Amino acid sequence: MPTVTARTLVFAHAIVLWAALAVAGPWDAPAGYYSSATGTGATLKSNLHDIIDGHTVYSYDSLRSILQVTDADPNNPGRMLLVYDRTSLNVAAINPNGSIPGWDSGNSWNREHTWPQSRGVGSSGPDTSDMHHLRPSDNSINSQRSNANFGGNYGNPYGYQGDYWYPGDADAGMIARAEFYMAVRYDGSDSSTTDLELSNGNPSTSSGSLGNLASLLDWHYRAAPDDFERRRNDIIFDSYQHNRNPFIDHPEYVWSLFVDQSNDTRLSIAGTTALSSGVSTQSLDLGRVYVGGSAPSQVAIGLNKAGLDGTYYQVTATGTAFTDAGEYARPVAMNVATGVVDTFNAGLNVSTSTAGDFTGTVVIDNLDITSGGGGGRGANDGNDVVDLSFSVLSHPVASFASNEIVTDITIDFGQVDVGSSAFELEGSTIVQEVFAITNFDGLGGPTNASDLDLDSVSAVAGDLGVFSFLSMLPTGIEQGMIGLMNVFLDTSNAGLFEATYLLDLSGEDLPGDQQQTLSLTLIGEVLAAGLAGDYNDDGRVDAADYTVYRDSFGSTENLAADGDNSNEIDAGDYDVWAANYGATTPPSLSVPEPMGVLMVLAMLAGSALRSSRVA
Repeated sequence: MPTVTARTLVFAHAIVLWAALAVAGPWDAPAGYYSSATGTGATLKSNLHDIIDGHTVYSYDSLRSILQVTDADPNNPGRMLLVYDRTSLNVAAINPNGSIPGWDSGNSWNREHTWPQSRGVGSSGPDTSDMHHLRPSDNSINSQRSNANFGGNYGNPYGYQGDYWYPGDADAGMIARAEFYMAVRYDGSDSSTTDLELSNGNPSTSSGSLGNLASLLDWHYRAAPDDFERRRNDIIFDSYQHNRNPFIDHPEYVWSLFVDQSNDTRLSIAGTTALSSGVSTQSLDLGRVYVGGSAPSQVAIGLNKAGLDGTYYQVTATGTAFTDAGEYARPVAMNVATGVVDTFNAGLNVSTSTAGDFTGTVVIDNLDITSGGGGGRGANDGNDVVDLSFSVLSHPVASFASNEIVTDITIDFGQVDVGSSAFELEGSTIVQEVFAITNFDGLGGPTNASDLDLDSVSAVAGDLGVFSFLSMLPTGIEQGMIGLMNVFLDTSNAGLFEATYLLDLSGEDLPGDQQQTLSLTLIGEVLAAGLAGDYNDDGRVDAADYTVYRDSFGSTENLAADGDNSNEIDAGDYDVWAANYGATTPPSLSVPEPMGVLMVLAMLAGSALRSSRVA
């Protein structure tokens, strides 16, 4: 049986803890931990001090084992991440059978006071072994740093920048938050401790100050806490000191505690104009597909900032919306106030197996807690909202009726006289009928159907030359709506006419669109014109017609002699007979040229085509 050493147990604990935390997810503070962290400035600082004060103290010697747990490399069991260069050190191979596995009397690594003892940290108080600022370090790098103040420009490897020590990009934000913690946790009230303060510039070693505060602030607003930092904070709280670093859990506290109460930041969605309250809104339609189509793609949401101060913001998704912004707060750098300062992706979790309309909202909250910056600034900056929408559609169903699915109909113009017209236009010889095409939503119809378009009308058979349609075809007929269309009969010549047409329809020209066809039959009879005054219909206007007139004079029922169409036989009918006495042939008909008919149709096109809600 293999020997189980203390070193094995230490890393077994680290691996099990990491696995448990990875499954549990974020390393948040327990509910209510910061409930008394109220106010701003000095009030908030005092309240935070009271929350994190009085922690469980471990000896400086015990950190030789504990740091192997708090700073364990989460991706490489048996290894530990060192401060400043983030080297993954194989501590499992260091003194594996010794009294302290992983420790060889400081030859391979040592314990770095990120706030040096020569700058106010004592040798016997709780600050000397406070895990929130003590980190494992490479010996030579630790010696290089010595007790130098932090400072320098983000975006560089670790090392000196002038008289300042830059901890490297991976650790810069983490170092800043460790020193913010120290300045709040230690105010000199604990035995054997000094009031620790952060200063701008390069304070001397004789003071209880550490610099450079301006650099620490810059790093804090450039580099948010990463998973390694959050995990470490939670391990220290849960397993050892039982206190937390507030600036990891709530990075938005920093400005109020270490700068002023007038943060000037205003965040807004790129491409929008923020209101004076700081609120900006955007609506994004992610598209429309038929059932079974592709789910919506993500969209990039850019964030603009007004003001030169730094801040943190939180992104929250509601409904079916999601983002890759993460659960934790995101930083916006200082001294940047033009263009897009950050970008994240957002989308909707949608299954296209079922028709429906899907929506979700992304809310962007400026987390700064100060209110002195004015309207729409800092804590006064209203939330920014992005509304997302996406539709999964059924295929539309075309019908000639609103209460049932009817795919073929016959329209009968009835009997009309030669030369009849439906319009008071000189020379027109057309009559019209109207038919409806429905995007059906009745019983048995689809749900959430796409719009319906009439794409074309094609002649099939019959007397095609006497019927005509408007050149404008109904499009965009919403479900439950109808598209009305006019059809015309040319009355220039007498006869019994009939023709059949096919109407080709489709949806919104989306991928997977389907064609549908309706059948329309048109019939109509154009009657030859009669001879005015020929009341006995013998082709001549003579005395016999007068007899018909005389015998029915005064009648409103026997209207054979109603020459003036007054629905009564009266003197006006005599005038018609007298005016045409002796005539034997009908007057000639004026038949318009085809272009005349087209002009009439064009004049009607603007008003004859419309859509109406189905009753």
